Parts: sequence; C-alpha cells; structure tokens
Amino acid sequence: MGRNKKSLPILEKVNITAVAAEGKALARVDDKVVFVPFVVPGDVVDLQVKRKKHSFMEAVAVKFHEYSNDRTTPRCQHFGVCGGCKWQCLKYEEQLRWKQQQVVDNLTRIGKIELPEITPILGSEKTYEYRNKLEFGFSNRRWMTEDEIRDGEHIITQHNALGFHITGAFDKILDIEQCHLMDDITNSIRNFIREYGISHNLTFYDLRKNTGLLRSMMVRNSNTGELMVLIQFRIENKDEQQEAMELLQQVADKFPEITSLLYVDNHKCNDTFGDQEVICFKGTDYIFEEMEGLRFKVGPKSFYQTNTDQAYNLYKVARNFAELTGDELVYDLYTGTGTIANFVSRKARKVIGIEYVPEAIEDAKVNSQINQIDNTLFFAGDMKDILNRDFIEQYGRPDVIITDPPRAGMHQDVIDTILFAEPKRIVYVSCNPATQARDLQLLDVKYRVVKVQPVDMFPHTQHVENVVMLKKK
Repeated sequence: MGRNKKSLPILEKVNITAVAAEGKALARVDDKVVFVPFVVPGDVVDLQVKRKKHSFMEAVAVKFHEYSNDRTTPRCQHFGVCGGCKWQCLKYEEQLRWKQQQVVDNLTRIGKIELPEITPILGSEKTYEYRNKLEFGFSNRRWMTEDEIRDGEHIITQHNALGFHITGAFDKILDIEQCHLMDDITNSIRNFIREYGISHNLTFYDLRKNTGLLRSMMVRNSNTGELMVLIQFRIENKDEQQEAMELLQQVADKFPEITSLLYVDNHKCNDTFGDQEVICFKGTDYIFEEMEGLRFKVGPKSFYQTNTDQAYNLYKVARNFAELTGDELVYDLYTGTGTIANFVSRKARKVIGIEYVPEAIEDAKVNSQINQIDNTLFFAGDMKDILNRDFIEQYGRPDVIITDPPRAGMHQDVIDTILFAEPKRIVYVSCNPATQARDLQLLDVKYRVVKVQPVDMFPHTQHVENVVMLKKK
C-alpha cells in the first residue's frame, strides 16, 4: 500500500536556514534535511511534508509565524505557481550572497584545489526585463491554480492557455498574463495572440495527441531595437493554412514594431525547430545585437546569451582574464555563434572557434564577415573528435584557451587534449560551477587557478555563471 498523503506530518515552527539547489530553501528537522520552495532563510513556518525519504523530506509552507528580514514582495502575479524566478521573494543582495556561496562551496568541496580569494560576484544592473528571448507554449489543458479548483461557484469553460510549461506536468501550461522577464511589449503580443486564438476558435495544441493548430511562440528583442516573433503551427489542411496566415497578418498589423515575423509548420512530437524550415512572413529573418561596436546577426535558431547587458560584462571578464597582447593564438572552445571569438579577436593574432552545431558555426563566420574580422577560423563538429593532437599539430599550439562548455562540463578527452596542448593560460567560463569544479580538479595536474569571478546572469533564479583564470604551473 502507498503511504496515505494525510499521514504525512505537519512540522511546526520550523526555521528556514539556507538556500538549496533548484531554487528551494532548506531546513533541518530531527537530523533530516527538508527542502521547501518559495520560502527564504529566516522565515519561521509550519510545513506540510509532501514526500518523505530516508535522508530528506520535501515540504511546502502552510503557515508563516515569522517573516525573514531578507524577504521581499515578489513583483509577479504568477509567483509561487510558475516554475521560474523562484527567488523573487528574496532580496537581490541576498540572492547574490547565496550565489557567491554556491561558487565557493562547489570549488572548495568538489574541486578540492588551491584557490585564490574569490572576487565578489558581479550583479546584474537590471533585475527585471533583462532577458532578450522567451518561449511560450499553447495548450488545450490549462493548469488550474489551487484557488480556481477550490472555487466551486464558477464553472470554468476556458481550458486554452498560452504561457509556460508547469514543472512536473509536461502537458500542462500555466496561462501567463504578465511576465516581467522581458520588455512589456512581449506581454501585449502574447496576450493578443491568445485572445485572437480563443475568439476565432483556433485549436490550441494537445501535447498528448500531437494535434492543434497553435503550438508555441518565441519572442526575441535586441539592443538595436529590433523585435522577432516566431509562431509554430501544426497545419493540417488549407483551412488551417488560411487561419494561420490571417493570424500572422493580424499580428503584423497590430504590432508594427515587429521587424522579423516568422513561422514554422511543425508536425513533430516536440517543439524544437532546429531541423524545421523557418518561413519569413514579414520583415527580415534575423535581428542584430551590438557589443562594443561589433554587430552580431541573430537568427531564430541562433544561440545568443539571453541577458544582453550582462553578457557584455561576462565577456569583458573573460577577455581580461585572457591577458591578450595581440600576439596570441587563441582557441575558443564551444564557441556557439562566435560571440566570444569575435569579441576577443581584435586583441589576438588569431582565434580558432570550435562548436558542435553546424548552423551556429555558419553564424559565427557571418558575424566575422559583417564586422570585417579576418583573423578567425571556425570548425563544426563534436569537440572531443575535432580537438585532438592532429588538429593542434596542424593549426598550432594555442597560447590561450577560452572554454565555455554546456552545463555538463568538458569531456575527459577534451581535458586530455588541453593538457597536451599546454596553453599558457586557460579561461574557463561556466554556467555550472559544480561541473566546472570537477574539471578544474582534472586540470590541476598542470594548472593553478589564479582568478575567480562569479557573474549573475539570471536574477531571481538559482543559476550563476563563473569565470576562472588558470595559469600553467
């Protein structure tokens, strides 16, 4: 027999003591760790246990006895239901303190290597409307809030939604009225499209059945004032084709600010469109971002750091740590669309960028051409296959390696090749200090860490970037 939910205990007057993983907070009760969302250190609360394991419990706060001095009022009306921005209730300076601690803990506990003093984290000047890209899903299964479920008076007939996926409920979408992560025009466009879809009886996507005309939408803006909107449809026949075109025309008429209006007809069982044809309905099929006079072409499939202003600060740290004089051969690993490679190229003799995604490498080459940069070279393919001893013999031993791997960190083969290449300096940019710490331990045989600079790219979330400079021992 499964445990009856009602038999799970309520823990009274529990003191929340720390911040934990995944944006949750942490308490200790009878030598057990308890993970709790949407509370902050210093809160004193009653907790309803939702899940009990041998060494830990998961619980939710059901009553507050004391509010922490570190608490602040969340701006967002969807806070507590939406899975994003879980730290909105924690003052920003406290968010930064915990992120700094996260970096320190990971590098010391996992890395177990000699470290310099870790520089104070660089906070984001904007803590709201800092993102340049958001994606929203359509669904015919709107997530019902607990208030709606408890309200027995109103019969709910509207189940269509346009918003964010609910964590742990893959086919449910939380209808979003106002998100503060992007410029407010995003809210206007999304709400208009949803209301148009409902009032014109357009079918919203059913993830279980893979049916429905309206699938998802993406909005991108840029610091040049350009605006991209991409809508994914699942078009079954001529009538739906016409409905889709009429919607796009309405969006174009209503929002002349949109400089790139695109669509995809996607019949797959997931919303990824890297392998799908993107059709331009109006305007251009790209927008531009600018950084220090460089222009970067961003298409619908391009990767670009989602916090534009803070990306500039991150790249400046990386460039400073590289200590370039103009004579160096630089390898930029996991180069993406070549943003870092092009950004540091003025101060290097030559920059070689390597990236897994072929389309990203094409973007990187275009970005070099646009900016009349002629000392870059880009290669597409799996890092561990391309970056080997033969490659280094052919293209030269790098003086500096800049690496910005995905969350999983670097493959052992890549680390072995870096150790073989023996650059004078390595600059390691990471979005996951835990895997970074593991990799630093492997590099420790030949390199020592001389500088560490955490950077906050995503206020109100638990994520933190970290830049480390290593020098050959």
